[in-house]
Amino acid sequence: MTRDRLFLLSPDFLDPAYPGQRFYCWHCALIEGVLASFPALAGSIDVVRVAWPRPRLAVLAAVGEENQSLPLLVLAEGATSAHQTGSHEGRALIADKDGILAALAERHGFPIPHP
Repeated sequence: MTRDRLFLLSPDFLDPAYPGQRFYCWHCALIEGVLASFPALAGSIDVVRVAWPRPRLAVLAAVGEENQSLPLLVLAEGATSAHQTGSHEGRALIADKDGILAALAERHGFPIPHP
């Protein structure tokens, strides 16, 4: 992987623990909104949208079973960040929405959220 890869949950999913209700991940929706607001900047990141149920095979293949919580930013090979929350096979991971937004600003030129 030569570019940063961002894993997001696809919206409008069902959770068997809450029958009859439909959901979205608000952290993912927040990041989707930022990406949509700055499409030229978003083009520098590989975005992978995955279904809610586990196992999340695309995530498993990239970062292992223990890193399926989303949203998740996987940094390009060899990159590190002050915001990283973990690593997998030498690749830095950011599994925190605020850390992801900060990394998008630092690494890809997105504006920062207003305080």
